[in-house]
Amino acid sequence: MTQYNENDILKLSALRQAQAIREGDFSSTHLVEIYLTRISEYNETLQAFVNVHAEQGLKAAKKADLTRSRLPASELPIFHGVPTGIKDLVPTKWSSTHLGSRAYKYFISPFDAPVTKLIKAGGFISLGKLATSEFGVMPVTEPDIHPPTRNPWDTSRTSGGSSGGSSAAVAANLLPIAQGSDGGGSVRIPSAFTHLYGFKPSLSLLGNLHGAYNRLGISVMGPLARYVEDAAAMLDVMAGHHTQVIKPGSCLSAAQKMPKNLRIRLLTDTPIGTIDSNILAPIRDFADSLRSLGHTVEEGPAAKVSIKEFLPIWQYSVSGIHTLSDRYVQPITRWVRKNGQSVTFDMAEARRLALVKRIEDSFGDVDILMSPTVPSVAPLIGAYDLLTDPKQAFYEAANLGSLTAAFNLTHGPAASLPIGLTDDGLPFGVQIGAYPGQDNLLLSLSRQIEDHLPWHNRRAPKYCSP
Repeated sequence: MTQYNENDILKLSALRQAQAIREGDFSSTHLVEIYLTRISEYNETLQAFVNVHAEQGLKAAKKADLTRSRLPASELPIFHGVPTGIKDLVPTKWSSTHLGSRAYKYFISPFDAPVTKLIKAGGFISLGKLATSEFGVMPVTEPDIHPPTRNPWDTSRTSGGSSGGSSAAVAANLLPIAQGSDGGGSVRIPSAFTHLYGFKPSLSLLGNLHGAYNRLGISVMGPLARYVEDAAAMLDVMAGHHTQVIKPGSCLSAAQKMPKNLRIRLLTDTPIGTIDSNILAPIRDFADSLRSLGHTVEEGPAAKVSIKEFLPIWQYSVSGIHTLSDRYVQPITRWVRKNGQSVTFDMAEARRLALVKRIEDSFGDVDILMSPTVPSVAPLIGAYDLLTDPKQAFYEAANLGSLTAAFNLTHGPAASLPIGLTDDGLPFGVQIGAYPGQDNLLLSLSRQIEDHLPWHNRRAPKYCSP
């Protein structure tokens, strides 16, 4: 039996924590207590959790420990007894689900959403609901229903959105891994801002776990984690594979293999705005590291897709969320939804397909498109509050997704890798994306990069011990 102190436990990957529980090194109850203590200490500042399910979490942990004592370790699910959280866009049975909105302030879900059921089946124990922007509209998590969610690296800045609660929780060691969702960059943007690995899968990998609200298929579930293998295993869980057996062709098996030599195009501009030179310069250095691994990297322009062209697609997606009255939603959300009411599915899908053709043409003969995940570091909290015109505020904020939204349109996979910090100590990420269905290729490349340029020891100073 290995002896672990609390700091050792917090440094373990989620998969290693599950292994330690199975081997009796520590209990699920002990692990949950550690994270609940940290949540109690730090969540008031960070606002990562909307609701903390302490009593339910401890009850589930004790049940997990009892199950472990009765079953062979090999029969336990892969993440047995490991804490996580559920994004507050996702219904959880007998828990409030706010969707980041005052319009849902009193809503308590009578059912578990499909992804909630899958996460529980994988052995995870949810410690609560994680903050999101209202209806997932904005790439920052600053809804009216609670104070803004803050970045553990610099609490004057946003942790991103819409999975901002997920990113803040994992970056501050309030959770080892968390579920998010991504309709335009909502897993990758917060991952880049908080120095995490975030993966947006192909639509085909998990299917449409959002249901009727996602007819265009642009939004998918995805993990935010420190370790590529953790993220890959959570993807397998969300795809319905819960056992410890590593299936050939699974995401976890892909994350344990090295990729072939790949042809990669580095995008050095954005369809809108500019890329901060403090980010672009080190990403060019990173491209040299990829060349040293045997990959071919060339530079090229991004596909020209304007916010105006993307907007009807986004408006249509958001307008389908039901409310009793839009008087309770934020001005930006109201503006997006109102304009979306005149957009039909056929109109939005035709626009999406036209943009997909343009994006796929930009691939040319390469395997991977690579770029900064976001053209800048995390904005200050309230950066868009001073803009009184909702349209102007949305257009300003949309710049954050100028390089991520393309892969939501194509239904292809994309990942954000936490490759470094600026001279000011702020995280930035590099995005790698591929054709639909090439998830395993991205996971293999991600793991190779993780091994070559390990990022795990770079953690938010105030919230994580060195």
